[in-house]
Amino acid sequence: MGSAPYPAGEWKGKGRGGLQELGCMRWKVSKQKGGGGEVVVGAEERRCRDPTDSQQQQQDLSSSSSSLSPPQPSLTPPAIYHEKQRRELCALHALNNVFQDGTAFSRDTLQEIYQRLSPGTLVTPHKKSMLGNGNYDVNVIMAALQTRGFAAVWWDKRRDVGSIELSNVTGFILNVPSNLRWGPLRLPLKRQHWIGVREVGGVYYNLDSKLRSPQPIGNPDELRKFLRQQLRGKNCELLLVVSEEVEAHQTWRCDG
Repeated sequence: MGSAPYPAGEWKGKGRGGLQELGCMRWKVSKQKGGGGEVVVGAEERRCRDPTDSQQQQQDLSSSSSSLSPPQPSLTPPAIYHEKQRRELCALHALNNVFQDGTAFSRDTLQEIYQRLSPGTLVTPHKKSMLGNGNYDVNVIMAALQTRGFAAVWWDKRRDVGSIELSNVTGFILNVPSNLRWGPLRLPLKRQHWIGVREVGGVYYNLDSKLRSPQPIGNPDELRKFLRQQLRGKNCELLLVVSEEVEAHQTWRCDG
């Protein structure tokens, strides 16, 4: 049932009060001088002519208050360099990932080192000859580190990784068995594979070049748990990447 319209006489009785009851404000007429004469502007029109004025005032207030507040810490995650697998260059990828620098070592550098260590050898089971396809052994890795003032400490698996002084270790290189692939096919064969592990922004990461992205390991306790798990596997070895000074004084170990 709809409401009945007001008779014409009742509208007259309502007058201005009726408009106010409907939420309307009286218009106050004032005169403003314009370029071509006087312009009549209602009081409400002057107040609501530009609805963005109030918004601008609020933004100014919020910006002024925010300028007084202390700066918020940045939540931007650290940039992590992660070199992906190419050919059989896992040793190269592991080195560059540990140093977080794609220019730290190159394929030509490792190939030159290999040929210097094995001048009379063209092809061996774990080093791919003059073609420079990779799969370099630990001797190439150790010699490459020496060119940058670092050393590789071969970890004795009979000792617990709890005795490693993590603050004096630049990174870790693991040699682990890995499934062999032929294109997209996963073959029932395994070959040894080098992977790099290091700390970035307070978090340790698995920087295996076969991973799609860096895999967070966590804090130092979680790193030790990860290393213990890896070393329990068959044919797994661990190298500590340390500076020559740390290696000379053996400060990579904490016997306590």
